[in-house]
Amino acid sequence: MSNKLSRRSFLSGSASALAAASMTPLATSCQTAPAAHSFPGIYEFGSKFGGVQTGCTTYSFRSMPGGLQNCIKYCRETGINSIEFRSGPDLEAYLGAPQMPNGFPGGNRGLTPEQEAIRDKYNADLKAWRIAATPEKVATAKKLFDDAGIDIHIVKFTPGNWSDEEIDYAFRAAKAMGARGVSEEIGEEAVRRMAPYAEKHGLYAIFHNHAQFAQEGFTADQFLKVSPAVMLNFDTGHYFGSTGLDPCDFMRKYHDRIFSIHIKDKTGPNAVQRDANQVFGQGEMKLDEILLLLKKEGWPIYVDIELEYDIKPWSNQVRETKTCVQFMRNILI
Repeated sequence: MSNKLSRRSFLSGSASALAAASMTPLATSCQTAPAAHSFPGIYEFGSKFGGVQTGCTTYSFRSMPGGLQNCIKYCRETGINSIEFRSGPDLEAYLGAPQMPNGFPGGNRGLTPEQEAIRDKYNADLKAWRIAATPEKVATAKKLFDDAGIDIHIVKFTPGNWSDEEIDYAFRAAKAMGARGVSEEIGEEAVRRMAPYAEKHGLYAIFHNHAQFAQEGFTADQFLKVSPAVMLNFDTGHYFGSTGLDPCDFMRKYHDRIFSIHIKDKTGPNAVQRDANQVFGQGEMKLDEILLLLKKEGWPIYVDIELEYDIKPWSNQVRETKTCVQFMRNILI
């Protein structure tokens, strides 16, 4: 499949493929039990195609109404059975964490002394709540996803600047959610602080990149040598958009230290509109080569859609994510 496939021709091709497939039901290699069909009569719920586990980061649903039940609903509608769960307020709110008062201004700048006191009390209450949280309590949230057939492979708490006790909580909670690790933005201090807790809990500390690889002298090696528990959440789009380099070459070199990738379409650094998010198939990313490399090599790397392109008023993030899933399926099957 050409990476230059237009959105119109892709959707047209999908319709033809689906019509043909309706005569012969297809089955994915999804390991979850059959549940409600995303595409009735065609293939069962699940997003593992050709041996490649695709899914999304729940950041993709950021403009939609929040909450755990809504997150599950969006996964079901897109057919996704594997996610990087951006915990945000959803998980902790479900578990009964203290909440910042409504209308409180975001950020830490320009606050009045009274507002600073409110913020400080909230932070202290939240820390105390996190330290006291038990795995049994978190397991009630995990059951919601289990019952829906949705696997959580990462919980993104971004705890790199939390207290030591809260970092420990992040890994305890992620483990109780069934995740294999906790993710954070890549940085020297975050890696140094999180790695020991990953080792303690038998999980991974997983680090996400933006444009750091475009900086002179920046390398993943300096972080990976800290601990075998340190892994990469390799954002192929940010990598290509900022450097112009082929993500496949990076994946071949570091595949044994890449836990998951973020996949998106982008323009490169030399385009008129440089490093810009695009609809799948309309940018310069070699999406087909990335996916087919994973299929060929059989590396156990999760592939998560990170939906960041502008969405037209007549669509929404769930519909677009579903289209991205179909795009990847067409390549892998």
